[in-house]
Amino acid sequence: MTPPPPHVEAPNLSPLPGIRHGFFGRQGGVSTGIYTSLNVGIGSDDAPENIAANRERLRVAMQADALLSCYQIHSADVVHVTEAWDARPKADAMVTTEKGMGLCILTADCTPVLFADIEAGIIGAAHAGWKGAIGGVLDATVSAMTDLGAKADRITAAIGPTIQQASYEVGPEFRETFLAQSPESAALFTQGSSDRYHFDLPGYCHQRLKKLGLQDIHNTGLDTCALEDSYFSNRRRNHRREPDYGRNASVILLEV
Repeated sequence: MTPPPPHVEAPNLSPLPGIRHGFFGRQGGVSTGIYTSLNVGIGSDDAPENIAANRERLRVAMQADALLSCYQIHSADVVHVTEAWDARPKADAMVTTEKGMGLCILTADCTPVLFADIEAGIIGAAHAGWKGAIGGVLDATVSAMTDLGAKADRITAAIGPTIQQASYEVGPEFRETFLAQSPESAALFTQGSSDRYHFDLPGYCHQRLKKLGLQDIHNTGLDTCALEDSYFSNRRRNHRREPDYGRNASVILLEV
């Protein structure tokens, strides 16, 4: 029997009754080459049969009735999941009250965030690259959950493996964009060489979530760019001028 792919769990989500979750990296799949081995990115150029096999391994590991991902477009759009789908909707977050629906966020440096309000029986998952984060995808996810009956101060959130500050070099225009909208984000930039800065994207996500009223937030602190054996990274592939890259998966579901 094939062992389940290795994954990391957040210590604030793991004790909660009635949910399962996991942050999966690149280990435990069937893909080869630059996609070795657990590439679950439907949008990648990996062999479709390998992607399907990897996604099935995730579904089985999570004991999900369905494993659902969006066609992610760096937006603030949220889908309310009521049933499984064949065609992926264009969006960057999902919320649901349905049991067995595995909400699966795909990343390769962007920040995945998983949410749960156990008392209300509502979960969510969001893909927050810098565009989505500054554009309000986390705010929209929390809003969608509260529309279904959740309360912000009851929502537990976990920030998964993502590019960390030491690996995320940006230019002055990038910094100015954030400071114009969120002056408090100044503390999330450290000076790099010349006119470059290093940006703390998960720190920014944490900052946004606190402003929304969430109180229980955990950051795994794992660097997708630096941890080559464990995670896929788009920035790392750009440095190496590789033609494509695999995607990591972050999954949460309500138990049946």
